[in-house]
Parts: sequence; C-alpha cells; structure tokens
Amino acid sequence: MPVKIGMVSLGCSKNLVDSERMLYKIREHGYELVTDPAKSDVVVINTCGFIQSAKEEAIETVLELAKLREEGTIKKIIVTGCLVQRYKEEFESEFKNDVDAVVGIGSDDDIVDIIDRVLADDHVVEFKDKMALGLTGKRIISTLPFFTYLKIAEGCSNCCSYCAIPSIRGKYRSVPMEDVLEEASWLAGNGVTEINVVAQDSTRYGEDLYGKSRLPELLRELCCIDGIKWIRVLYCYPERITDELIDVIASEPKIVKYMDIPIQHSDEKILAAMGRGGSEAELRALFKKLRERIEGLTIRTTLITGFPGETEEQFNSLAEFIKETEFDKLGCFPYSEEEGTKAALLPDQVDEEVRAHRAEIIMEQQQLISEQKNLRMVGKTVEAVVEGFDQWGECYFGRTQSDAPDIDGKIFFDSEEQLAVGQFVKVLVTESLDYDLMGEVITDESAE
Repeated sequence: MPVKIGMVSLGCSKNLVDSERMLYKIREHGYELVTDPAKSDVVVINTCGFIQSAKEEAIETVLELAKLREEGTIKKIIVTGCLVQRYKEEFESEFKNDVDAVVGIGSDDDIVDIIDRVLADDHVVEFKDKMALGLTGKRIISTLPFFTYLKIAEGCSNCCSYCAIPSIRGKYRSVPMEDVLEEASWLAGNGVTEINVVAQDSTRYGEDLYGKSRLPELLRELCCIDGIKWIRVLYCYPERITDELIDVIASEPKIVKYMDIPIQHSDEKILAAMGRGGSEAELRALFKKLRERIEGLTIRTTLITGFPGETEEQFNSLAEFIKETEFDKLGCFPYSEEEGTKAALLPDQVDEEVRAHRAEIIMEQQQLISEQKNLRMVGKTVEAVVEGFDQWGECYFGRTQSDAPDIDGKIFFDSEEQLAVGQFVKVLVTESLDYDLMGEVITDESAE
C-alpha cells in the first residue's frame, strides 16, 4: 500500500505556489497524493503567519488535525510555512506533542526527506536559511486547471512598518526572467490559459538582478507564449507604476485591463508612518492617468484602518477619498498589531473596536459604489471564463477580466449549450447584485 500524503495550504497565492512545488516532489518520489487530509497517512500544513486572523486559522488547523492524529485517523503531521518561520521556538514548544515535524521555509525543498524521517518515527525540527527556498521548480496545479499563479519573486525589501513579511521571507529576490518564461511555457503546455503574475511587489521585479524594473519587458515576453489568453498583474505599488508599464498594459491584448494597487491609506502623514511614502494628491494623479490611458481599466486596492495615530479627521479624509475615487474593487482591513514590526512600537495605538468599525464603514461605502458600477454593466456583453455549474442556482458561474480568482466577484449565467470548465464565452449581463453579475450566454458576438 503506497503512503498517502495530504496537503493543507493556507494564506496567499504565493504560499500556494510553494505548496504545489512540494506536492510535485512528493508525487515524483512515489507517494500517493490525496485531497482529503483526513484520508492521508501524513499531512503537510503550509501555514500563513501574516496577521492575527491568519495565525488563528493556522493554529486551529493544526489542532483539528492533531485531534485526528490522536484518534489514529492520520499518522504524522508536518508543519511548515510563514507561521512556523516567524515563531520557531514558540511553535515547537507549544505543539511538540501535537506534530511530528516543525520545519522552516528553507527546508521546503527537502520535504520528501522530512516525510521519510517522520515515517521512521523521527521528530524533526529543522530551520535552514530561509534564503535557501528555491525560486523555481515544477508544480502540481491545485487550482482549477485553466488558471494558476506565476510567482516572479520571493520575499520583500519594502519594509513597511506594519508588515512582518521581510523578516519572515527575507529580502526581495527576483526569479531570473528566463526561468519565469520557462515556467510560464510549461504551464501553457499543460493547459493553463490564465496566468496571474504575483510577488509581494510585482513592480519591483528585476531591480535586484538587472538594476531596474524589468516587469514591462517580462509581460511582453509572456504575451508571446502560445496558449495563454489572459495575463493579470497583481500587487503593483503605486510609486513604481511607470509610463512604460502603463503602455504595456494598455497595448497588449493578452494583458487583462486590471490592476491591483494596494495603497493602504491616502493621508500623507499616515503613509509616511507606514513607510509607504506618497500623498493623496499623487494618488489622485496616478489613478486619473491610469483611467485615461488604459481603456476599460478595473482598479483594485486594499486599505488599513486604525493605523497607530490615525485620527478621526484622517479617517474621514480617507473615506472621502474612497468615495471620490470610486475604486472598482476594494478590500479594507483593520490594522493588525504585529510583534517585531516598527508600527507595533508606535504611540497612539487605536482601540481595536475603532479599527474594526472604521473598516466596516469603508466596506459599506464600497458596497454602494460596487452596486452602482454593477448596475451600469446591465445590457453590456462581457467575456467570461467558465468555472463551474451552480447546482443550487441551476446555472453556470465564472469570472470576467475584471475579477481576479478567489478575491473578486462572480458572474452567473444560463446557457442553452453545455459548457466546459475553462471555456471562454460571451455573456449578456441581465442583472446586477452587490458584487456579482447575472446574465446569459449569447452566440452573436456582435451583440452590444
């Protein structure tokens, strides 16, 4: 009987890519992969440790699986990822009797050896240099088969005062362009038609290797790969969006007109305290330029409310800025006070209830903006990719170019013909919801 291995991948898409690379190594070694952790002999948990809610989710997952281990349902548990990397000694001390291996991200490439060791009843605690984490490697695609994430860099060197990522993942390391293109070609050859380019800061790509950002050039090269239909760029820092990048996004038909630009705030003093820089005037000018030069652009952003020192006046100014800018997509999160960050030591920490209440206000505002934007879509024809069939609603569902996987809305639609997952169709929008759209597939591509 082959040994069965399960994987639980928590956190961001960049973490998912690491999990997929470990899965490939595990399968190549001859172990059997199972999708249900409860049916595995060994479970690998790739944790997230970015903010408090992510840490809580990771700990709950470990405890749930530890209970199955105690009951004999599963035999061994291996824990890796950001939470373990961040809290090495604490995690090993707290969960020593619940898990069989605690390993840092620098040991991910050794996952097969670690599995072998725990199966031999070794208790493994291993923390290699985090910079030893490989930047490339074959993967098993665990998303829907037609889309995936292409990680173009590891770590971060921005050192925002609220963020622990640089201390967890190390400095920013770009993947050499030839390796990125080789992986993208491999993905296209395996049926992937939508690539979502990710890094902690995609706009910084290449600075460490080539002395300047090479993101525009990378995107043009990706557009030359046969089989890829949609290329989406995630996590562009506002101060690094160049005219060259704007021109590439505007002119390349394969690049979807969608930009995820996390601004976190609009107040100049708060931005300075965050280590972000910039000002409201500069942000206004940027978004005006983007909308003028990229036709049909969807802009997504993220915000933090309740950062240390944020006054009522500064928050109200942020809320007004959001109303006037009318972002297409927006996520807002209350500030999370993280140990080891500069922001955690700042005076004037805002009460947690106030942080959360301010985030709720912003999201209520955004719901109204999204509702109005969706209403304006009724009667228009959009291209959508099929993600599946909703048994409850008895209709298909998918995404448009304006919707990134897992974070944005859906479009639900009827079709007279049977559709396949990954198929691209034209949909006439007939109804709008707060964040989603409804419609029907049309065959007349000239319909407006």
